[in-house]
Amino acid sequence: MVDEFAGDGAAEEELTEYTSETPATAAAPVVRRTASTSGQGLGRRKEAIARVRIVPGTGLWKINGRTLDGYFPNKVHQQLVNDPFKVLELDGAYDVVARIDGGGISGQAGALRLGVARALNAADQENNRATLKKAGFLTRDARATERKKAGLKKARKAPQYSKR
Repeated sequence: MVDEFAGDGAAEEELTEYTSETPATAAAPVVRRTASTSGQGLGRRKEAIARVRIVPGTGLWKINGRTLDGYFPNKVHQQLVNDPFKVLELDGAYDVVARIDGGGISGQAGALRLGVARALNAADQENNRATLKKAGFLTRDARATERKKAGLKKARKAPQYSKR
């Protein structure tokens, strides 16, 4: 009975040679792409419109004459706007100059993200387009506010019912 358990231990030792991890020698070197040309793009979201120009640089943001954290103090909006650069691994490779009009903060951030993605697409279409498209950054969010209907207070809100 003791011999049977000894055989199982040898089988366990053989299994430890197999692993799901990739050996360190097989790891592909990370090739960081560099910014080569400039590009421009127009982004829209809700009522906001963003005109974006990117030029090779050090990652400086100018939005209506202010810095990124000065214009968007909310970290969520900053992350949303930076997503196209993160997906393409181009953090700090471009300077961004943008003019934004209309809408609220969330709509402006969405418009700026679309504008940046379109500008990156224009700068190097054959390398950037597939990645941006797969991440969904080149698609315009067409949702807009519904119009007000007659007899209602808003698009769907009815006045309060009164029995008497």
